[in-house]
Amino acid sequence: MSNCGKVQPISGDWVSGAFRFHVDVERRLVTVKFGTRVTAEEIGEYVRKLRDHPLFEPTFSEIADLRDAEDIALLADDFLKLADEVDPFSPEAKRAFVAKTSIQNHAARLHKILRSQRNIEIFRTLEDAERWIGS
Repeated sequence: MSNCGKVQPISGDWVSGAFRFHVDVERRLVTVKFGTRVTAEEIGEYVRKLRDHPLFEPTFSEIADLRDAEDIALLADDFLKLADEVDPFSPEAKRAFVAKTSIQNHAARLHKILRSQRNIEIFRTLEDAERWIGS
């Protein structure tokens, strides 16, 4: 049977206990919301699921919502590995972190510093992040 006329999905979701993400093909955007505890293992799982997602493209933009994270259990080596080896997004991708506490902001700033060639900004509200991504 032919694939002609087959409708391709324009979005897709993934939900786990540690995070949930949504891929929106029309907006070329991935949104991820992390839970109360963020670890290198959970970020690695997010990246694996995202890379395996049939709609994901590395050039998509990303909004990473850290506002629920009460514990960001990452060591300096974890930040380096995540930035250098794990990050699935291309250098052209716009990346927005949403952070409300100093710990969340510090984690986002470390990633921004380590990926200095990336187009990364940090915001206090989801609305500001969406506005910047859409600009």
